[in-house]
Amino acid sequence: MARLGDLERSVMDVLWDTDGWLTAREVAVRLDHERDLAYTTVLTVLERLERKGFVQRERAERAHRYQASSSRDAVVAEAMLAVLDTTDDRNSALVRFVGSVSPAEAEILRRALTRPTEAGQDALGQDTREPETMGPETMGQGTKAPGTTTDQDTTDQNAHRQREREEAGPPGRGIVHPL
Repeated sequence: MARLGDLERSVMDVLWDTDGWLTAREVAVRLDHERDLAYTTVLTVLERLERKGFVQRERAERAHRYQASSSRDAVVAEAMLAVLDTTDDRNSALVRFVGSVSPAEAEILRRALTRPTEAGQDALGQDTREPETMGPETMGQGTKAPGTTTDQDTTDQNAHRQREREEAGPPGRGIVHPL
């Protein structure tokens, strides 16, 4: 996964905080209170973000309009998984992570691991589908929409989690497991 620089993150924050499409000029205006940037700089950043897959671009009359390709939560989750993939011992990394979360965050994780979610919702019942996957054109064509789960997916995920817990063995001494 590509990483975001400070300016790219500021531009993405503007797009994530907006429903719908924005032109580069509109993004520049919304960034104006944070930074004094030229319109062309914002345009260059948006083009770079499009190449990285973070934004979508569409032609609107004389200008292009931009919107985030994925939600902020989806990008953060992907980044967390990418970092987790850098370790040789995922179990230890996960145990350390779980040991560092707050009790409220531990409860969210607990619910996510124990409660099967409905298609397109996370453990809190919030909609996780991306805008382009919500239309009827993506449903009922022999494939499932991204972010959805089937009963078989849930069964496979639960079996996989159980195998990982068995392989990890009992929790280490001195480590507090809030889950």
